[in-house]
Amino acid sequence: MPTLDESALDLLFLEARTYPAMLATPVDDALLKRVYDLARMAPTAANCQPLRVVFVKSAEARSRLEPCVDKGNVKKTMAAPVTAILAVDRQMADFMPRLFPAWPNFAESWQKMPEAAREWMLAQNGSLQAGYFILAARALGLDCGPMGGFNKEKLDATFFPDGRFRSQLLVRLGYGDKTSLYPRGERLSAAEACRIE
Repeated sequence: MPTLDESALDLLFLEARTYPAMLATPVDDALLKRVYDLARMAPTAANCQPLRVVFVKSAEARSRLEPCVDKGNVKKTMAAPVTAILAVDRQMADFMPRLFPAWPNFAESWQKMPEAAREWMLAQNGSLQAGYFILAARALGLDCGPMGGFNKEKLDATFFPDGRFRSQLLVRLGYGDKTSLYPRGERLSAAEACRIE
């Protein structure tokens, strides 16, 4: 089976970093769409694909985002060329006849699920897709700054007032300023974090 070469592994994992600051270099809209188009191909449960993305670029959109971001994250968020709001679609079942026709009564099953089970499915698959999104962005040459430091209720009321989408994560996107990097933090070893039975 083919595998990625070392330079690809460096790009995605080994040399990739979370940049505190991004350069002012603009990010093309077509590249942002490619990030999503790549990320959407990775697996989710029953191909449910709950991820929805708002790419915040314009001055007007930035002005709406700024009050939603925690104080310590405002400067770096406003300086990034793009901030992606990653959200989940609470009505993802609407798309299931198209996305997973093998389960024709998914929408009915979804409505009968306990609320906690629906929330778990959204959170689990939305988190999976957020990870894919970051890897897709890195694969296409963008640096990422994921962060949870924002007021979700305020952001959702601002960007998703009808309540259909619910934010999960913000990801600053651009080209990282290498001078802003901290020393890389240590990772746990396989011996510390894994068990094979």
